Amino acid sequence: MNFEETLAERSAEAERILAEYLPEAKGYAGTVLEAMRYSAMSGGKRLRPVLLYESYRLFGGKGAPVEPFMAALEMIHNYSLVHDDLPAMDNDEYRRGRRTTWSVYGDGMAVLAGDGLLNCAFETAAGAFDLIGKAEEGTALSPEETAAQFCAVARALQVLAQKAGVFGMIGGQCADLEAERLSPEEVTEDRLLYIHRNKTAALIEAAMMIGAILAGADGEAVSRMERAARNVGIAFQIRDDILDVVSTTETLGKPVGSDEKNNKVTYVRLNGLEGSGAEVDRLSREALGILRSFEPRNLFLETLVESLIAREK
Repeated sequence: MNFEETLAERSAEAERILAEYLPEAKGYAGTVLEAMRYSAMSGGKRLRPVLLYESYRLFGGKGAPVEPFMAALEMIHNYSLVHDDLPAMDNDEYRRGRRTTWSVYGDGMAVLAGDGLLNCAFETAAGAFDLIGKAEEGTALSPEETAAQFCAVARALQVLAQKAGVFGMIGGQCADLEAERLSPEEVTEDRLLYIHRNKTAALIEAAMMIGAILAGADGEAVSRMERAARNVGIAFQIRDDILDVVSTTETLGKPVGSDEKNNKVTYVRLNGLEGSGAEVDRLSREALGILRSFEPRNLFLETLVESLIAREK
């Protein structure tokens, strides 16, 4: 099986897990539950849960306790998109080729759908406690192993909350929203990197850190995974800025040149195409160097990271 086929298989499995953990749309809360499912099942490559799972595999993780976190991370990602699309934020009526949640259900119900996905994410992730000891059927865990798994799930929940919160994704969204009100001269590279590191990279960090934590990796290894994931997230965003300049609408699948048209400050605007390309290369080499330092290596994870950074669309 080649990389693209494996990725499609992994993405389909992540989508199956997400659908399984989403609550049914019924009862007096049926409309918001329907809107939550509409939002979460609107497509996408499910890259964050796939990164989580592959990081789990890198450190020898097996079994079901990882699945609630895969679903939870995708719920958080989709809640952020629901709120981003709102009239008070980006005011987008279409995402992934279909109408956004607020344009279907109204902005009030969309706010509730986003809130519902966020809360459901933590309910779902906490369900991993119930799966402790079920990784290997027919084998009993020792008290020490059981305690270690409980600690791993608790630590993973801490990481999920931090990376999704005001010191992670929300903080990055705040800085990005405020940057829109500033003149281009006021948007410094430090602010721009803060936005990329938090708005884009934080959930990638969560994915790769949680996978390592749940598999039993030590603190040093988790920190190195955080560093690799941060590089991936920042390089991914810089690459996006580059493609907006050099790509075509046909290749990218969306209008190009929008950053310049909207007078938006990007890494390319501050450092030029050559400097931006060099930074993407530096970040990717460091990230891949970290991943390749672990044995046994996860070649699929390495290829996935390469594909994210070197993508053409």
